[in-house]
Amino acid sequence: MVFQPINDIAEISAKRGIKHAVLSPGSRCAPLTLAFVRHPEITTKIIPDERSAAFIALGMALKLNTPVVLICTSGTAVLNYGPAIAEAFFQHIPLLVLTADRPAELIGRQDGQTIYQEEIFGRHVKMSYGFDGDYTHPEAASNIAQTLLEAISLASEFPAGPVHINIPFREPFYPDPDEHFSYSENITFTKPQDNDYILTQDELTNLESQWRSFKKILVLGGQGTISDELEKYLSTLASKIIVAGDIISNLHFLKEGINRLDIFTAYPDNEFIHQLKPDLLITFGDSTVSKNLKLFLRNYMPAAHWHIQPQGQAADTYQSVTHVVRSTPELFFKYAAGWVNKSVVDDVFKNAWISGESKAISLVDKFLKEVSFGEFVSTQQVMKCLPANAEVHLANSMPVRLANLAGLSKDRNDLVIYSNRGTSGIDGSNSTATGMAMVSDRPVVLITGDMSFFYDRNAFWHNHPVPNLYIVLLNNHAGGIFGLIDGPASQPELNEYFETLQKLNAQNTAEEYEMDYFYANSTEKLREALPRFFKASGRWRILEIETDNESNKSIFRQFKNRIATTFT
Repeated sequence: MVFQPINDIAEISAKRGIKHAVLSPGSRCAPLTLAFVRHPEITTKIIPDERSAAFIALGMALKLNTPVVLICTSGTAVLNYGPAIAEAFFQHIPLLVLTADRPAELIGRQDGQTIYQEEIFGRHVKMSYGFDGDYTHPEAASNIAQTLLEAISLASEFPAGPVHINIPFREPFYPDPDEHFSYSENITFTKPQDNDYILTQDELTNLESQWRSFKKILVLGGQGTISDELEKYLSTLASKIIVAGDIISNLHFLKEGINRLDIFTAYPDNEFIHQLKPDLLITFGDSTVSKNLKLFLRNYMPAAHWHIQPQGQAADTYQSVTHVVRSTPELFFKYAAGWVNKSVVDDVFKNAWISGESKAISLVDKFLKEVSFGEFVSTQQVMKCLPANAEVHLANSMPVRLANLAGLSKDRNDLVIYSNRGTSGIDGSNSTATGMAMVSDRPVVLITGDMSFFYDRNAFWHNHPVPNLYIVLLNNHAGGIFGLIDGPASQPELNEYFETLQKLNAQNTAEEYEMDYFYANSTEKLREALPRFFKASGRWRILEIETDNESNKSIFRQFKNRIATTFT
């Protein structure tokens, strides 16, 4: 049976700029599947594993910055979307989640593939909607269209995020061979107006007056990408005051920016650290990797903390927000770039941050030249060899931390860094990077650990070529981070119940999915492999770097001791 209002979900989505949908096989979702697969303006990908499918859609939306549609059948298939939806919610990534369902009369009746799907994602979506299952009554088309338009707008509005529509279907699901299948041609709607988030003159006068009363100003970027306009304003600011952010802030383009703050804020009780305390903290963007920075700013609270965010609830990461400036970063820093020339800067404060950055860079470079082969050295070597214009996804646990410590050269403004730091889980890194690569014309490099990699191998279980995906696997055969945390590291159950030692390698995975495979277990082999690995070949590929878990832990402890002797 053809459900015209359901067909028109695809038509309305296309008219509102949605170009991609990720589907998983199923029967109950057949009307949705056919509506999107047959639409000439929407590209569809079929991904068998719903958990991977959701992260792949997340990766697409992260790259495109527009909603991507997710479609699945009823039952536990829906629950498998949960991890990616939570990540999208906290990382502010737009998804339109369409889940097929059994009709209400079958819920709780022991019918197959039937669970309670209404509002199943709870507070991890911006809104949940549901249809009643009757798509033939006269008001169905207008109700569905209005709901869909509202859902798409809500998914895109700042802060962006996932929106869920639960859609029950009664049999039959499939059109007869002789039924006419089409999309309505007379669909019209008013496009929502963009919000300019204009700051009034009174607001600007007040903010500038307060700005000029502070001498120790720290601008701190959280996770996010940087527009060309914002880059221009932040570059102006960084020449006068301190602008900082760790690796996922994408502020590595700033010649005078501060990026190694995780290192020199590690010890919060010494004379040097007191000199770093700001009196005005200005934050924008989302999360930060550095736990040391969080503890430092919570212990040494600024007199004022402005967070720049157009709308929505502001996350008070550093427990010190005094004012939320309802503006885009581009607009606020446009004005701030003009105020900075009239600012009086405390030289002791500024020089302390510059000195900390310089010492941290020297410390890392010198230390990694002295120590033996391991994942820290390997990460630095990989970061130095990243291909031009690469989009780099850093998996959670150790890879994102190692990359943050190793850092990027300030001349690598061609790179964009991503990471699933909304919930910081290891469960969807392969899939997120795969989704990005599917819609990107740039090299996409995933740097991941063994636990994350093997957990998410179904990211590769599909028939869509991804020749621009480069996977760097740091395989120490354990969840090595637990051996570096005081709590689990001191327990006799560490190896089995926390680090979960395993003997897997990626060669069979590469063969199974027809990937090029590279391997290194020494500095010499890694140097020899990297140029070949990053040379385009028309096939996706894996570089497996095998290291010793105990040696890695020893190197990391040596590094912490070196930090202590440098900054205390």
